[in-house]
Amino acid sequence: MTMHNLVPSNLDHILLGAGDLDHGIAWLQERSGVRAIFGGAHPGRGTRNALLSLGPRRYLEIIAPDPEQANTSSGNVLADRLRALQEPRLINWAAHAKDLAALAQQAAAGGIAIENPRDGSRVRPDGSTLRWKSFALKNDFDGLLPFFIEWDRSSIHPSQDAPSGCALQHFFLESAATEELHSVAVKLELEVELKPAKTHALHARIIGKRGAFELA
Repeated sequence: MTMHNLVPSNLDHILLGAGDLDHGIAWLQERSGVRAIFGGAHPGRGTRNALLSLGPRRYLEIIAPDPEQANTSSGNVLADRLRALQEPRLINWAAHAKDLAALAQQAAAGGIAIENPRDGSRVRPDGSTLRWKSFALKNDFDGLLPFFIEWDRSSIHPSQDAPSGCALQHFFLESAATEELHSVAVKLELEVELKPAKTHALHARIIGKRGAFELA
């Protein structure tokens, strides 16, 4: 990755985990000067989200437990993980794929194990439904490597009508396993910057209405 390309070209969105959605929205607004808009709930997954745009075909998703699914989401790994967060933090990211089935075959050919591709959907506040297909890696290095998403052609991309005013300037990964990460990234055509470090971490630098700020 060159200094002229500090964000992966196929980055679709970054996920900011929060223990409470309202707190996550207020926390991010304080830093960015932009208030994320409620996106909707993820039925059966125990979560809900709010969104803000990071520019064309990129957005930030604040994801948090859904109180209305509290009784049905017990044991949901993601929802339980989010409840344990004291402050919002980056937990994962998504890369967009033009042909998810072909990418799954490419992963298999490269010896990379994936979770079975699945259909996803979310009802927006206006009543319309967003639809997509996605798959995750069985080993994503604690969220350092993305899951992959292909949006349904009938669905509007969330970046198009989420609140604007922010742009993703720099995105990179820190890890003690940079060589292994690089090997997987190359096989999946991910051009993401890797920096050696003792611990795993995602880093994003965003320019908002109040200037630049960092997320990790």
